[in-house]
Amino acid sequence: MSSPTSASRTLQLPAEIRQQIPEWVATRRDIHAHPELCYEEHRTAELVAGKLAQWGIEVHRGIGRTGVVGVLRHGSSERAVGIRADMDALLVQEENTFAHASRHPGKMHACGHDGHTAILLGAAQHLAATRQFDGTVYFIFQPAEEGGAGAQAMIDDGLFTRFPMDAVFGLHNWPGIPAGDVAASAGPVMASSNEFRITLRGKGGHAAMPHNANDPVPVACQLVQAFQTVISRNTRPADAAVISVTMLEAGEATNIIPDNCTLQGTVRTFSIEVLDLVEQRMRELSIHTARAYNMDADFEFVRNYPPTVNSHAEAQFMHELASELLGARHVHRQEPTMAAEDFSFMLQQKSGCYLFLGNGDGDHRHLGHGEGPCLLHNPSYDFNDEVLPVGVLLWVRLAERWLAAPPAAA
Repeated sequence: MSSPTSASRTLQLPAEIRQQIPEWVATRRDIHAHPELCYEEHRTAELVAGKLAQWGIEVHRGIGRTGVVGVLRHGSSERAVGIRADMDALLVQEENTFAHASRHPGKMHACGHDGHTAILLGAAQHLAATRQFDGTVYFIFQPAEEGGAGAQAMIDDGLFTRFPMDAVFGLHNWPGIPAGDVAASAGPVMASSNEFRITLRGKGGHAAMPHNANDPVPVACQLVQAFQTVISRNTRPADAAVISVTMLEAGEATNIIPDNCTLQGTVRTFSIEVLDLVEQRMRELSIHTARAYNMDADFEFVRNYPPTVNSHAEAQFMHELASELLGARHVHRQEPTMAAEDFSFMLQQKSGCYLFLGNGDGDHRHLGHGEGPCLLHNPSYDFNDEVLPVGVLLWVRLAERWLAAPPAAA
């Protein structure tokens, strides 16, 4: 392994955690070598379930199709806390050639879910061995974060009714934050993810005789421009939002005006209120602009993931706990990102916090990594094994401290 992470230089690891690090690294790399896409995490789920059972943890399989929940009870308290890790991989062809590179062409753990799973397994192993808590810990191993809404699938399958927890926590590794550092903040930390499809229905004709046609392409160009006024003139300057038209499809020949033109893209916001406004204005602009040019518009808007919004009390608790363990200079304010995360569905149901764990700048990669940067969803990405014990200790101390004295709601 490489040199210690920035935070772990000051982190005092219990001896039993130091001894278990090689096992967690091996597990993480095994999962990385065998990536599985959303709702296909059968091998990963069985690996998780087998280890939990080996440590004497009650196991529930098939929650949300391929999800796994481990239940560890100790003492007499009725308090309960949930900790979540995602398990699925991406449709990415890995460019790394190290020993634990993907063995499945076109599939890759390019987002670090292998590391998230290994961290939660490590915490489960340690808590099962030490049991220095009073209450119940639910270890939530979720499928299908990458576009499959696996969090919602687990909720629909009774996650919070079958396993009644008072709060839920999760983390994501974050390239660019120093390795082993933590960022945790209250409020919105990740955006909603939404898609739109607009079809303008005009009248095709010969390009040399446009007066006999009703060309939808100039109308589409007007809409692309008009949508930006929704952000600059309809939303408050303090409310961040992004409208991106990423696809425009029309025509099949250079000398023919097409009948129809289709625009597609995404909308991202940090609040449902702003999302409601953006959707309404986009719909109005599409329909009325089309009518002004004597054509019709079909407007479709699909809401995928809501914003990820951390509870104040739980975020503050996590920030203070991380500061105590790592030192205040290794704990940062979370800079909100327009990326989306389906842990948001869990935070709509329960109080909780979704934190970022620094993955560094890629210096941890050895020979055999690809030529690209170590960024999320990049074919040269690899999770930084040096942060595994940091994540494990964070989850262990979280469970122990939160169950002992959960924060009061703000």
